[in-house]
Amino acid sequence: MNKLTGWDDTIVALATPPGVGAIGIIRLSGMKAIRIVNNLFPSKDLFQQQSHTIHVGFLKDEEKVLDEGVISLFKAPRSYTGEDVVEISCHGSSYIQQRIIEACIKNGARLAKPGEFTQRAFLHGKLDLAQAEAVADIIASNTDASLRAALHTMRGGFSTKLKELRERLIRFSALIELELDFSQEDVEFADRKQFYELVREIQFTTTQLIASFRLGNVIKNGVSVAIIGKPNAGKSTLLNVLLNEDRAIVSDIPGTTRDTIEEVINIDGILFRLIDTAGIRHHTSDVIETAGVERSLEKMKQADLVVYLFDVRDEKTEIGNLKSEIEKYQLNYLLVGNKIDSAGESESKAKFAGTENIIFISAAENRHIEVLKERMVDAVLRGEVQTESTIITNARHYHALKEMGKSLIDIKKGLDSKIPGDLLALDIRRCLHYLGEITGEVTNEDMLDYIFSKFCIGK
Repeated sequence: MNKLTGWDDTIVALATPPGVGAIGIIRLSGMKAIRIVNNLFPSKDLFQQQSHTIHVGFLKDEEKVLDEGVISLFKAPRSYTGEDVVEISCHGSSYIQQRIIEACIKNGARLAKPGEFTQRAFLHGKLDLAQAEAVADIIASNTDASLRAALHTMRGGFSTKLKELRERLIRFSALIELELDFSQEDVEFADRKQFYELVREIQFTTTQLIASFRLGNVIKNGVSVAIIGKPNAGKSTLLNVLLNEDRAIVSDIPGTTRDTIEEVINIDGILFRLIDTAGIRHHTSDVIETAGVERSLEKMKQADLVVYLFDVRDEKTEIGNLKSEIEKYQLNYLLVGNKIDSAGESESKAKFAGTENIIFISAAENRHIEVLKERMVDAVLRGEVQTESTIITNARHYHALKEMGKSLIDIKKGLDSKIPGDLLALDIRRCLHYLGEITGEVTNEDMLDYIFSKFCIGK
């Protein structure tokens, strides 16, 4: 779809969360934005004011005072959307906000659809599609890591890399297409050796970006952590210590936790969704406890990370069998020995010498909990350092890159097989298509509607 040079309607929406607050901001964008607000703002003629200025005065609908507010003026093209944009800062009464929006509609505006301001920014070339989607990620960010990843994409870090590769690929594509016009003369304008090196470079970059999606998914959506273990191993105590509050009932009676309890904590910028499960014991006559055990096993299989807690007073052979059973499911796990306050830390380490990677803690006395947290982060990041490098957090980008990777394999095979230029050109076009889908050079109406419908209204 071609990017539009302008729309003939003007949109309005509340840009701050609905509800009572100190102030609310109402945003307008479009050809009539200044005229509409000018009709409601008798204090000054906004047409005579410079862009990027603010003005204080009363807002009136005919002779009725709506509110006293602040008008922020952004004239095209120096605005977020590339159109004339006016923001009205009014008092935070829902009633006042609604009256002002109704007055704007009466004067020629219409209510904005979800994400329509950012959609207009994309259509007017202010942002590419990857940057536009990053705006929604910034709004939804709830950790430092997710914010930094979204900001890096919005600033164009991801797009710049892709655009450079796309431009180089287009140049080679143009030369190969040119060869088709001289097919009878058997000439080559595109250096196949250079092209082969470019394809390898793009493959390397694509593979790196695809691999980063696992980390990106962790940063964006968090990690589900199932705390698993036998009854009375101290799972609920550990949950309470990690949360620094009494969330789960703690008791010496085995089987106290009958169902899963879920809570969220932030460790080093990563969200961990902790799931305290019912104690796993395979021989119980309690019907409710049996159902809880089955649910615990299911949560364990679904979790991104399993923290398997055991009492260091248990037999070493039992823990060895337990380790083998967890590994049978091919799970990402940490083996945690609890209650070193009762058995002694050095004695516990000596007892389990030879069993690798056990973290020894005392949940009751809050000992070595920070070590456990560090190991949880390490288990998720697997040594990957959070830097300013590009990390894929968007599933749409991930799938486009996967398809692009397949196209690159076909191009490479074509070069190896010395296939005709017309067939090679088809594979290159397919690769360019998926590259363009990410940044928005290739779009359609349905795709844009779907992407921007997930934004909040007013952004």
